[in-house]
Formats: sequence, structure tokens, C-alpha cells
Amino acid sequence: MAGTGTARLATVLLIALTVVWGSTFFLIKDLVEHVPSLDFLGVRFLIAAAIMTAIAWRRVARLGRPLLLRSAVLGLLYTAAQILQTVGLETTPASVSGFLTGVYVVLTPLIAALAFRHRIERGTWIAVAVAAAGLVVLTLTGISFGVGEALTLGGALAYALHILATARWARVEHALGMAIVQLWVIGAVCFAAGAPDGITLPSTAGQWASMGYMVVFASILAMWVQTWAQAQITATRAAIIMTAEPVWATAFAVAFGGEGLTWRLLVGGGMILGAMYAVELVAARRPARRDEPPTGAIDAVVRMPGE
Repeated sequence: MAGTGTARLATVLLIALTVVWGSTFFLIKDLVEHVPSLDFLGVRFLIAAAIMTAIAWRRVARLGRPLLLRSAVLGLLYTAAQILQTVGLETTPASVSGFLTGVYVVLTPLIAALAFRHRIERGTWIAVAVAAAGLVVLTLTGISFGVGEALTLGGALAYALHILATARWARVEHALGMAIVQLWVIGAVCFAAGAPDGITLPSTAGQWASMGYMVVFASILAMWVQTWAQAQITATRAAIIMTAEPVWATAFAVAFGGEGLTWRLLVGGGMILGAMYAVELVAARRPARRDEPPTGAIDAVVRMPGE
């Protein structure tokens, strides 16, 4: 169990991570106009994986077979989330997609409570409800449910499972190695999915600069930070903190994308930040506990012979 100081550092790093994720939206919007989404994801994550392997390949070698397999499962969950969200966005308005993706903040404690019998405090449930309501205010302008919306909800479920599984399996000493394996899995699957139509690469210095920023900050550092931080705090707490992403995305859109400052940004963003503060108060009232449900659904899938 992480000490108070370590848990606070994990919280700060996750908040910084939401800033990075939020900053990529207006960059990705421009880049995918020239590079297909699957090609972009494949190239981005394969470059990130190659760089990290060159720097720290021994960390992967130290994982052992069980952790390698679990890291691969984490990578597949994240890949599913990325692909479902991207494909769903093709037929779903961006505002609706943002809300539906953010539903993972509700799904995470629901799955923890219902499937894994993990007790969630009343204060945390209230924070989840406030954060979800804030997402509605911030992003939702209207919804009609179709295939795109269903795919996006599937992506939200995959994000929730990834958060829960990371909290269940991540260990500080193996965080970097597990992150590298995930990067390889995400990159390989997305690259293979985009390969039949040919892989399109960025064609200008500006596009490569955007790709480089997302490789270094939104892929390498992000995966490493998330894996390490979730070894310190609960999955529910991490999910609520990460709902700050659409707040930062909107802020960057206002600052650099030419969008206006609206009441939705002020009210919805304030509700999300308030929920984050509330869950921190809940965590401070009693010692933090990792989300380690009894061996069950996820562990059964990846249990190795003799483990």
C-alpha cells in the first residue's frame, strides 16, 4: 500500500497526464485529416515502443511470463478502447463521443463493486455522480443511439477494464516494463489493422512534430506514468482524476483552437474538478487501499500453470 506522500505524487502525475491528453485533441484533429486514424495509432505507438525498448529493454526481460501475458492483456484492452472510440467517432458527433467515452468514470466503480465485490464509499459514489454530470454539461448537446454510439460505449467499457486491470496487476518495480509491452501490443494491432489499405505517414515537418509530441508525451510518458501511478492508488480514484481530460481538452481548444469560452466549460469543468477534490478528501479520511479484488474474472483469464 502506498504511503500518503506517494499517493499524492501519483495523483499529481495523473492530473499532469490529463493535461497532456487534453493538449493532443487539437493536434490529432489536424493530423488525422491527412493520416488515417489506424495508421496514425500504429505508427505512433510502434515508434514509442521502439524508443522505450532501446532505452530499457532489460525491464521487459525481467517481467517473466505471467507479467508479460498480463501486460499484453492490458495492451489489448487499451487497443480495443482506442479503436472502438476512433471507429465510433466516424459516425458519432464529437460532443456525444466525449460524453460516452467519459462514462468509464461510472463503469469503473460499478464493475469493481458488482463483479469484484469491491466496497465503494458513499462519498466516492457521490463524486462519481458529480463527475458524470459534469461530463454531460461539458460535452453533451444531444444524443441518438446507433452503431457509432454503441461502439463508443464499448470503448468506454474497455477503458474501465483497463483501469481496473492496471490497478490489479501493476507494481512499481515493473511499471516501465509493463508499459513497454503495452506500447508494442497497441502499435502492432493498430498497424496490422491499417496495413491492408497501405500505411500513410505524416508528410510535413509540422505533422511529424505533432507525431513526435504525441510519441514522447502522450505515449511513452503517459503509459509509464499511468502504470506507475495506478500501482499507488485505487482504480476508482484514478478514473475520477482522469475525468479532467475533457476539461483540459476544452481549455486547449479555447486557447489554441479558436473556440469560445462557454457556460458549459465553466459549469461542467467546475463540477469535474469539484468531484476530483471530493474524492481526494474521501481518500484523505482513511488510508488508501489498492483495488485488489479476490482472484476472479480477470486473473482467471491470465493465470499461468503453476502460478
